[in-house]
Amino acid sequence: MTAATDNHTRNIDKPGGDLVVDVDRINKHFGDKHVVRDLSLQVRRGEIFGFLGPNGSGKTTSIRMMCGLLTPDSGHGTCMGFDIIKQSGEIKRRVGYMTQKFSYWDDLSIRENLDFVARIYEMKNRKEVVEQSLEKLGLTSRAKQLAGTLSGGWKQRLALAASMLHKPELLLLDEPTAGVDPAARRDFWEELHRLAADGISVLVSTHYMDEAERCHKLAYLSYGQLLVQGTAAEVAAGQGLTTWAVYSSRIYNNRIYNLNGDVHDNQLVSLSQQLHQQPGVDQLVVFGTSLHVCGKDAALLEKTLRRMTQGQDLRMELIDTSLEDVFIYIMNRSTDNFGDQP
Repeated sequence: MTAATDNHTRNIDKPGGDLVVDVDRINKHFGDKHVVRDLSLQVRRGEIFGFLGPNGSGKTTSIRMMCGLLTPDSGHGTCMGFDIIKQSGEIKRRVGYMTQKFSYWDDLSIRENLDFVARIYEMKNRKEVVEQSLEKLGLTSRAKQLAGTLSGGWKQRLALAASMLHKPELLLLDEPTAGVDPAARRDFWEELHRLAADGISVLVSTHYMDEAERCHKLAYLSYGQLLVQGTAAEVAAGQGLTTWAVYSSRIYNNRIYNLNGDVHDNQLVSLSQQLHQQPGVDQLVVFGTSLHVCGKDAALLEKTLRRMTQGQDLRMELIDTSLEDVFIYIMNRSTDNFGDQP
């Protein structure tokens, strides 16, 4: 990791993958809780960088510190070429922030909400900016609708439009699709990739694995510590896991049945219990009609599985280790650094 320097010359408009965020060993305490511990990270121009981890893992705190919205207790870094401690005001003018909770005015229309935000930014051409934003985010037909009557997906679109009004170079999204239907989530992520293609960098926290796979880079935090980072493929490969999927042989029309015609999953549940703490088995997770069995020692894992499934009405298949398998594995092995504190 390259340490941040005292040179605050902004250079992100240059072509090539210049660093938009470059932080080195930043820390944050809230009272006696060490919520972010020695975080070092880099984000490049036009990159969508996803943050994953359980609730309370420090995702939001990390994102806010990296962008000058929260002052770290120690460490240093730059955001868009500005010092995150000494020049946070310059950073805030160039950042768009979309919170998890809808934070606009229910009794104002979409257009009135955007116009109000434009007034806050003291935009001289705010009417033109608002109309362009309505058109770009597909909000024109609903411009007169009160925000309080919007569905989750339309509220999300309004929030994104408001956070982009001042044309930020960096967009911060805190679990932006929580409670939004799959179609709206898909549309939202397509818009994020369009923004990234225009050179806007995006920092986003999420709990959805399909969203994580759409990020250019990922970071997994747990109990304030950065455990892994890289592309989805790099993160998955870095754990060195081999994964087998075990299925019941009685599968018809994607459902498992017992001899009486009732839905049947007891076989996989029983196998999961039998495999617990067997040689080579490091993780067991039931995924719908299959049981995913993971382990570091590929040969020992296969030997154990073949022995334990012999003579049973089961089918085994070697599969790629999914991102969800990887993150369950990482989470189960992370240490709660708050556990020994009062």
